[in-house]
Amino acid sequence: MLDETMRNRLAREAMQNREKAYVPYSGFAVGAALLAKSGKIYGGANIENAAFGPTNCAERTAFFSAVFAGEREFEAIAVAGGKTGEPVSDFCAPCGVCRQVMREFCGPDFEILLAGPGSVKRYTLSELLPESFGPDDLR
Repeated sequence: MLDETMRNRLAREAMQNREKAYVPYSGFAVGAALLAKSGKIYGGANIENAAFGPTNCAERTAFFSAVFAGEREFEAIAVAGGKTGEPVSDFCAPCGVCRQVMREFCGPDFEILLAGPGSVKRYTLSELLPESFGPDDLR
C-alpha cells in the first residue's frame, strides 16, 4: 500500500499529464501516472483518432509505454480526467478495457487512484474489476 505522499505525487502527475492529451473530437482530456515496482513513473494521456476505434486511453498509453520499457510489475496508477482547458471537476474512473489491461499485469490489490477536485479516491483492482479474467485462467 502506498503512502499518502506517493499517492499525492501520482495524482499531481496524472493531472499534469492531461495537458498532453490529443482530444480534438471529445474535448475530454485524461492523464495517467503509473508507478512500476521499480519506482519509475510512466505517464500517459488519451490520444483520439477520427475513426474513434483506434483511440487509446491514458491508462493504456501509460501501461504500454512501461511494458515496452521492460516493466512487468506495477504498484498503482492515478487517473484524472475532465474537459480540456478546465480544472478537473469530478472523478474519472478507468474504462472496462483499461481495467482488463491492468488485470493482465496486476494483482487484485493493485491501487487505482482517482484524482478529483481537491481529493483522491482509492480503489483496488478487485473492487473495480470483480470476478476478473486474467492470465491465471489460461494456465
